[in-house]
Amino acid sequence: MARARQRLSRLLRLLSSSRRRVLVVLVVAVLLIGAVGSFAALTAQPTVRKLALTVPVGAGADGKPVALDTTLFFPPAGERAPAVVLAHGFGGSKDDEQADAVSLARHGYVVLTYSARGFGSSTGQISLDSRYEVQDAQRLVDLLGRRPEVRSDAPGDPRVGFAGESYGGALSLLVAGVDRRVDAIVPSITWNDLGQSLFPQFATSGGASSTPAQVVGQGAGVFKRLWAGLFFGAGSEPQGAVPTPCGRFAAQLCAAYESAAGTGRPNPTIRRLLRESNPASVAGQITAPTLLIQGETDSLFPLSEADANARAIAGNGTPVKVVWYAGGHDGGSAEAARRRDLTTGWFDHYLRRDGSPPDTRFEVTKVAAGLSTTDSTAASTVVSADGYPGLTGHRAVGTKTVQLNGSAQTIVSPAGGDPAEITALPGLGSVLGLVGGGPGSLPGQDAQFDSPVLTGTVALVGAPSVDVRISSSTGNATLFAKLYDVSADGRESSLPQQLASPLRLEGLPTLGRTVRIVLPAVAHDFPTGHRLRLVVSSTDQGYALPQDSRTYRIALAGARSVILPTVPLQATGGTRGPLIGGAGAGLLLLALAGLWLARRLRRAGAVAGVDAALADVPLVIGGLGKAYADGFRAVDDLSFRVERGQVVGLLGPNGAGKTTTMRMLLGLIRPTDGEIRVFGHRIGPGAPVLSRVGALVEGPGFLPHLSGRGNLLLYWRTTGRPIEAAHLEEALAIAGLGADIERKVRKYSHGMRQRLAIAQAMLGLPDLLVLDEPTDGLDPPQIREMRSVLRAYAEEGRTVLVSSHQLAEVEQTCTHCVVMHRGQLVAHGSVGDLVGAARSVALVVDDPARAAEVARRLGATDISISSAGLTLTLDGAPPAALVRALVEAGVAVDQLSPQRRLEQAFLSLVGSSQ
Repeated sequence: MARARQRLSRLLRLLSSSRRRVLVVLVVAVLLIGAVGSFAALTAQPTVRKLALTVPVGAGADGKPVALDTTLFFPPAGERAPAVVLAHGFGGSKDDEQADAVSLARHGYVVLTYSARGFGSSTGQISLDSRYEVQDAQRLVDLLGRRPEVRSDAPGDPRVGFAGESYGGALSLLVAGVDRRVDAIVPSITWNDLGQSLFPQFATSGGASSTPAQVVGQGAGVFKRLWAGLFFGAGSEPQGAVPTPCGRFAAQLCAAYESAAGTGRPNPTIRRLLRESNPASVAGQITAPTLLIQGETDSLFPLSEADANARAIAGNGTPVKVVWYAGGHDGGSAEAARRRDLTTGWFDHYLRRDGSPPDTRFEVTKVAAGLSTTDSTAASTVVSADGYPGLTGHRAVGTKTVQLNGSAQTIVSPAGGDPAEITALPGLGSVLGLVGGGPGSLPGQDAQFDSPVLTGTVALVGAPSVDVRISSSTGNATLFAKLYDVSADGRESSLPQQLASPLRLEGLPTLGRTVRIVLPAVAHDFPTGHRLRLVVSSTDQGYALPQDSRTYRIALAGARSVILPTVPLQATGGTRGPLIGGAGAGLLLLALAGLWLARRLRRAGAVAGVDAALADVPLVIGGLGKAYADGFRAVDDLSFRVERGQVVGLLGPNGAGKTTTMRMLLGLIRPTDGEIRVFGHRIGPGAPVLSRVGALVEGPGFLPHLSGRGNLLLYWRTTGRPIEAAHLEEALAIAGLGADIERKVRKYSHGMRQRLAIAQAMLGLPDLLVLDEPTDGLDPPQIREMRSVLRAYAEEGRTVLVSSHQLAEVEQTCTHCVVMHRGQLVAHGSVGDLVGAARSVALVVDDPARAAEVARRLGATDISISSAGLTLTLDGAPPAALVRALVEAGVAVDQLSPQRRLEQAFLSLVGSSQ
């Protein structure tokens, strides 16, 4: 729990202004907290004895010897006991499983926890649960078979079960498929086919056509770009002192990922490597009774993965129980106590053989209310059926057909898929739904088909399906299908668990092809008086998208209806109460501030209007105002214009409204009055033109376990744009970190982080760069270098807006200034104009007395003569007029300079507005 709290604290610090940075930071925080979390955190008791062992397991993919860091936990009683091996989630270590190990040991089991090769203190390289990791697990079974504390069924055959979540869950399935000594397993939130998980495809060919389209098969669908990036980010930490591009990954696996990240397609090597990590290859051979616990809130490994495992294992005659719970990779540690009890009960029956009746009921958690910032406990009911019915109706008790309406619609897919709709952020899928809103669509990017108002509740349990006819301007299509729950008036809508079904089609004929789309599997009640809405969109933030622009034609086909599996479920007398426990509850509550941004991004379709006359103007602010509920106006009637090639300083005392203005400029908050236009586009949350804006506002946010280079690469990958468009080398030159760019960011000083943050904002060389206090934490040489960088950046035709309190630096860096005070504009112009507006000047002349007489005739006052010259205040006459008059009077002028620089002018302007 202490580690979870630290990660949550880090999450808050990492919430930043950049749309993509918020996306990446939130994603990784949940991956680390939720995906590798264990059943519950319990206090260790003194009666549980522990023994740490280092276990050699042979060589790795690189031929080097591997040793695993393990710990054995022994129950209080002295007799032999069955054993349980707990495997951790990806990116974790044996420490994550300690609380569960203590709980099971107190219950009477010998428990072994270990750090998988490449993680924690274990040596070796990560191979994604390939044969190397499976062989490691078998060596651990050998170890248990030699321990006198462990009950055995035969010499060398211990009574042993495996349990684990995600990465550890797949390992449990794989080892049970090859080692008959494993007596029971409890895999949770894990995969069947890693190719299908990372390159999902949820469509089959349907209908008739003279020219059939190829529906790309499983494992070759749409690349789940963000989730894949997070997997490899979590394993990128090097094991030795010398960093390598692949971190702890086996080189072949690292190369495969880099290929997929670049092309969005799995090459033959990727397919082969993923097959080696697939429980699908051995699930039909598993004889160990299996409890499959899968999260309903999981955009990484959805319910379809557990369905495939269940069908294969049950086909072998092995007892299988399937549980859907209200959590998953996107839902934190939901229902932790219940899942712990289910696991213990399963092992009690099949390992301790306590005589309890076998339980193979299908169990589902149904949520009766939503979470909010004021109520973090959603009422829930556990319901069940006698056996597992499957997902798509072939084993379900029945189906419900709901008619859909709507004519054919044409939608667009922008080049590179930018901007993209946001359905779910990795690790935060369901939470996005909690902060409200309907379809997260962008204008012209989705087709929508509604049902009539429902006359009765439709209880969906499984994966609906629908026939759709699709044509494409290129003959190929990448699409995302979703089924929304919409109120009768259309004002309120929700996407169950924020899940979408991706599909990739090739060779579409000109007239299109009918395709059967299998929609995401969920347990959801569509209430009386609501409608169903099928949405087919052309983009999704989490996936690799086509680089070319396309148009699609989408129409209902076949019976023009959606088929929903329905299963009669009975209440089990289960729990009603908190769905989110432990770290998950804190995560949801603490993350809601950042998720508010995601809600706004999902409503990006509200942004509209382009002024063609301003298409080449970087920034125009007109009549801008921001008022809050208590009546305070942070910004009031602010107007100014910024041109190409300018470096503009946004100045003002604390509370002047500078940060509020910047946040409105970036679409993070909505103005109360007026508007902001960037290159003619009106700015609102998620405005597409924001892709041309780079920003550093309110401090940098980085993943501390990654290197500086790794952070920049991961950040850029989330944009979906090709790596060559990042101009990475230019950004690294700007950072000026030298060899430190390969060090982990957690070892960076404040100034190093600041330089890296500026480089990150400059990735892609955005046309408008917005920086808040960019020189904060930099030393004088670095500040001088940054001054040159910003000026050179603008001289190439781009524009920089800088907020800073260091007025001397602004004067030397900026070409123009905007001065604000109490939310209002008090001055706007070139730095020279603002400095020159100060009327006090100093003169170096050969005849100070004669110069004073000339100045008096021009109306000068406050004249003070010294040996070097004189100072005076001009009243109306410009400095040029004074110089001309002096020269005409025969006075040699060596120098004239304003007596007040920008700081004095600034103070004068601010003071005059009070």
